[in-house]
Amino acid sequence: MSPTSLVRRLRLRLGLPRRMFAQVLLMQVAIAAGVAVLATGLFLAPLSDQLDDQAMRRALSIAQTTAAQPRIATDLTTTPATASGPVQREAERIRAATRAEYVVVMDRRGVRWSHPTASEIGRLVSTDPGRALAGHEVMQIDDGTLGRTARGKVPLRDEEGRIVGAVSVGIAYDSVRARLLHAIPGLFAYAGGALAVGALAAWLISRRLQRQTRDLAFSDISALLAEREAMLHGIREGVVALDRTGRIRLLNDEARRLLGLGDEAVGRSLDEALGTGRTADVLAGRVTGTDLLTVRGQRVLVANRMPTDDGGAVATLRDRTELEQLGRELDSTRGLIDALRAQDHEHANRMHTLLGLLELEMYDDAVEFVGEVVGDHRATSEEVAEKIQDPLLAALLVGKATVAAERGVALRLSERTGLPDRLVDPQGLVTVVGNLVDNALDAVAATPHARVEVELRAEGRAVTLVVRDTGPGIPVEQRELIFTEGWSTKQRPAHRERGIGLSLVRRLTERQGGTARVDEAAGGGAEFTVVLPEALTEPAPAPAEPVAAHTVAEEESR
Repeated sequence: MSPTSLVRRLRLRLGLPRRMFAQVLLMQVAIAAGVAVLATGLFLAPLSDQLDDQAMRRALSIAQTTAAQPRIATDLTTTPATASGPVQREAERIRAATRAEYVVVMDRRGVRWSHPTASEIGRLVSTDPGRALAGHEVMQIDDGTLGRTARGKVPLRDEEGRIVGAVSVGIAYDSVRARLLHAIPGLFAYAGGALAVGALAAWLISRRLQRQTRDLAFSDISALLAEREAMLHGIREGVVALDRTGRIRLLNDEARRLLGLGDEAVGRSLDEALGTGRTADVLAGRVTGTDLLTVRGQRVLVANRMPTDDGGAVATLRDRTELEQLGRELDSTRGLIDALRAQDHEHANRMHTLLGLLELEMYDDAVEFVGEVVGDHRATSEEVAEKIQDPLLAALLVGKATVAAERGVALRLSERTGLPDRLVDPQGLVTVVGNLVDNALDAVAATPHARVEVELRAEGRAVTLVVRDTGPGIPVEQRELIFTEGWSTKQRPAHRERGIGLSLVRRLTERQGGTARVDEAAGGGAEFTVVLPEALTEPAPAPAEPVAAHTVAEEESR
């Protein structure tokens, strides 16, 4: 049998409550009762000694007061020890006034001159009076002829200070015990009151705990915690939990992956962990809304934020990078399909034209017509390949030129364009060029004399990209907003979000230490400029030219 099942069976057998509220209440009441019993015991333990000490000091005080009367010393030395003597009368008066058990006056031989029992007068005392007769004051609990008493003994001196005897006073020990027993009920009453207050406080705390834990059992809470850990680390959405001050208190595995954070981020604020930017603003709630887009590194994320009852919040993150890429590929595919459809229509028109020329036996005109058609397409491809030596970028621009022609836009390369095949990150530059060209084509579509110009030039290891269009341009107040995630003036398509392309352009550019800005083009429209200072690798050293054989022979003959 496992320890867990054994504890469960024992708890059921003992009748222990299952709910956490009841268990906590029971434990707190038990603790309060234990503390009350312990405090009572700790108080009673020294109380008996304190009462004994008080009784002995009272007896000593009475003895000191008695010995301080000079008449008693004089009567002790001048009168006989009789039951009717002045010493007995004075001692009995003091005993009655102080309610002492006895007041005994003795001479230096230890013979009693006073005693509550008259027959004891003239006899030796039952305990040794040596210390008192030696000049010391004595306090003790001892047994005598009258039973157990708390005693105080002091020396008795005459007017010249000589010790002529001693005075012994006793307090009945039964009265001391009676005081102790009399104090116990009151002490128990106080302990019971403290226990009742503690039980009430325990009940109030347990009720609050019951409301906060929703009356769950410890086993239920343990199971919920286990399920929470499994859920948080098993789901494919990132979860970020924040406290009321905006500090990160939980990150699941997917959130760490999407945000690029580690364990050190827990306990830090969002601005410290993520840096300033839209991602931190969205998670902190400074940007409101649902399904908010943000870019972290090369990832496109969709964030939602939900506040919690304690003033914190829980944010969820979904990775839309692949969906955005698929959306862009779908847009490109649709563009290519439209271009192919147009080319098919145009190709059919050309075939019909060529067929008519052949049927009319205008063979020279047919040859010239075919040459012009093939030459135009070849000229475009050759111009791109000559100026753009990177194959990926060249293929992209050739495809974009075809799509632009179908949309009635003239896509041209600037005369200053020249890019060697030494790109450090061709894919990144393809993304930047593709986004800027797509935006330019969208801007000039359906405008007269639409034109887009692309300029790519290398200066050392730096690459400068300029994309100009003849569209309406971008107002000055919006030139920074267009690079913000989720901001767009275009209608949102059904398959993806808007406001991502230019944000990715700036993010990719800044990751390589470059800059991206937009200005007004010379002839109107927009002009986007991207500068990448470390986009090219160092050129390979030129191989040394071989020395001609006859030149070597001539040098040797000399």
